[in-house]
Amino acid sequence: MDVKFNFPFKFDDRTVYVRPVEFSDLPEDLREQLQGDEHIYAIHSENGERLALAKDRDIAFALARTNEFEPVSVH
Repeated sequence: MDVKFNFPFKFDDRTVYVRPVEFSDLPEDLREQLQGDEHIYAIHSENGERLALAKDRDIAFALARTNEFEPVSVH
Protein backbone atom coordinates (compact mmCIF):
# COMPACT_ATOMS: atom_id res chain seq x y z
CA MET A 1 0.00 0.00 0.00
CA ASP A 2 1.44 3.37 -1.02
CA VAL A 3 -0.02 6.11 1.18
CA LYS A 4 1.40 9.60 1.48
CA PHE A 5 1.83 10.87 5.04
CA ASN A 6 2.46 14.49 5.96
CA PHE A 7 4.70 14.47 9.01
CA PRO A 8 3.89 17.22 11.54
CA PHE A 9 7.59 18.12 11.70
CA LYS A 10 10.35 18.78 9.23
CA PHE A 11 13.30 16.41 8.83
CA ASP A 12 16.47 18.47 9.20
CA ASP A 13 19.90 17.35 8.13
CA ARG A 14 21.58 16.05 11.27
CA THR A 15 25.07 15.82 9.76
CA VAL A 16 27.88 17.78 11.40
CA TYR A 17 31.48 18.07 10.32
CA VAL A 18 34.47 17.46 12.59
CA ARG A 19 37.84 18.91 11.68
CA PRO A 20 41.12 19.65 13.42
CA VAL A 21 41.84 23.27 14.29
CA GLU A 22 45.36 24.61 14.71
CA PHE A 23 45.96 26.06 18.16
CA SER A 24 47.42 29.21 16.60
CA ASP A 25 44.20 29.82 14.61
CA LEU A 26 42.10 30.22 17.76
CA PRO A 27 41.32 33.55 19.42
CA GLU A 28 43.71 34.50 22.21
CA ASP A 29 41.15 34.03 25.01
CA LEU A 30 40.60 30.41 23.93
CA ARG A 31 44.34 29.73 23.61
CA GLU A 32 44.79 30.86 27.24
CA GLN A 33 42.13 28.40 28.40
CA LEU A 34 43.58 25.47 26.44
CA GLN A 35 47.09 25.75 27.89
CA GLY A 36 49.10 25.09 24.74
CA ASP A 37 47.36 22.12 23.14
CA GLU A 38 48.51 21.93 19.53
CA HIS A 39 45.24 20.71 18.00
CA ILE A 40 41.66 20.70 19.04
CA TYR A 41 38.63 19.63 17.03
CA ALA A 42 35.76 21.80 15.88
CA ILE A 43 32.24 20.62 15.17
CA HIS A 44 30.58 22.58 12.37
CA SER A 45 27.07 22.67 10.92
CA GLU A 46 26.54 22.21 7.19
CA ASN A 47 26.65 25.98 6.67
CA GLY A 48 30.07 26.23 8.39
CA GLU A 49 28.91 27.59 11.74
CA ARG A 50 31.17 26.39 14.56
CA LEU A 51 28.95 24.61 17.06
CA ALA A 52 31.50 23.32 19.55
CA LEU A 53 35.15 22.64 20.27
CA ALA A 54 36.50 19.39 21.70
CA LYS A 55 39.91 18.39 23.05
CA ASP A 56 40.22 15.36 20.75
CA ARG A 57 38.51 13.68 17.82
CA ASP A 58 36.86 10.92 19.87
CA ILE A 59 35.30 13.46 22.22
CA ALA A 60 34.07 15.53 19.25
CA PHE A 61 32.37 12.48 17.73
CA ALA A 62 30.87 11.44 21.08
CA LEU A 63 29.62 14.98 21.69
CA ALA A 64 27.95 15.08 18.27
CA ARG A 65 26.30 11.68 18.72
CA THR A 66 25.13 12.54 22.24
CA ASN A 67 23.28 15.48 20.69
CA GLU A 68 21.74 13.26 18.00
CA PHE A 69 23.98 14.44 15.17
CA GLU A 70 25.85 12.24 12.69
CA PRO A 71 29.52 13.33 12.66
CA VAL A 72 31.68 13.20 9.55
CA SER A 73 35.42 13.89 9.39
CA VAL A 74 36.65 16.76 7.26
CA HIS A 75 40.33 17.19 6.44
